Amino acid sequence: MSHLVRRLALLAGVPALLLGLAGAPAATAAPHNPSFPDRIELPAGFQPEGIAIARGTAYFGSRADGDIYAADLRTGTGKVISQGPGTGSLGMKIDNQGRLFVAGAAGGDGRVIDTRTGRVLASYKFTTATPTFVNDVILSKDAAWFTDSTQPVFYKVPLGRSGKLPAKAETIALTGDYQHLPGNNANGISLTPDGRALIMVQSSTGFLLRVDPRTGVAAKVDLGGALMTNGDGLLLSGTTLYVVQNRLNKIAVVDLNAAGTKGTVQREITSTDFDVPTTAAAFGDRLYLPNARFTTPPTATTPYWVTAVPTSVKHSADDGECDQIRFLK
Repeated sequence: MSHLVRRLALLAGVPALLLGLAGAPAATAAPHNPSFPDRIELPAGFQPEGIAIARGTAYFGSRADGDIYAADLRTGTGKVISQGPGTGSLGMKIDNQGRLFVAGAAGGDGRVIDTRTGRVLASYKFTTATPTFVNDVILSKDAAWFTDSTQPVFYKVPLGRSGKLPAKAETIALTGDYQHLPGNNANGISLTPDGRALIMVQSSTGFLLRVDPRTGVAAKVDLGGALMTNGDGLLLSGTTLYVVQNRLNKIAVVDLNAAGTKGTVQREITSTDFDVPTTAAAFGDRLYLPNARFTTPPTATTPYWVTAVPTSVKHSADDGECDQIRFLK
């Protein structure tokens, strides 16, 4: 995973018209690499949401009970490697030490799991407020940053020398252009291409927000009027931001400027195999998306799966995901 110094371990709105996108071309998914399956079956009743990829293995979190499931991308086979706490495991990212950072949903927490042993290395109770919904996480070289979709804050887990895990986390209030509304608010999270700030998608408005990680002041990203309706997981590759729009069953491909203050929707990626995908991780020339199936009542026997779609970008087969781990400057 040596390339993760330059790449990130990666990392679910309301109905509204997606402005400015009508003329954007759509790329429909098709089988691309025959040596890897285009669809990976997950355990029945699993209810996936998050995904992280490292060295050809994909990790998924269950929003039902928080179990972590690992699957081989070449064979599609897998197993549960870590039992959950009974509350959901949502957004997740993996670092170059094989540690999986997991957003803890209604548990109001975040966990760090050793992917080799499944052992919980650290757990952080971010809040006792209700409601809370810790939704997603992104890694910079010196911190893990978590969103909370039902509180007007985000959380920072500062990392010490060699990634040492701290005893406690910090809470930072969201201000500026951020307006706390009913429903899901801050959801998916990424870094800006220049590594100086965070980008969050606000599901309740469809806005992308550029957030100062030190002050919490948010500013709308200028997308020329386009809205990221039902915006969920974010994945950054260079200056390309993939925005998963869960209930719309598509991914908006946005070209950002370096500062992350302005962007243009270039195209969409869709697939007939999508059934409310929540987020994406990259491996090789593909994006992998777990289907949460929010519109299907969950039962113990409900099927769930992961869909692979091709991109025009080749990512390293050695370290999987394509976002960049940087110092926030």
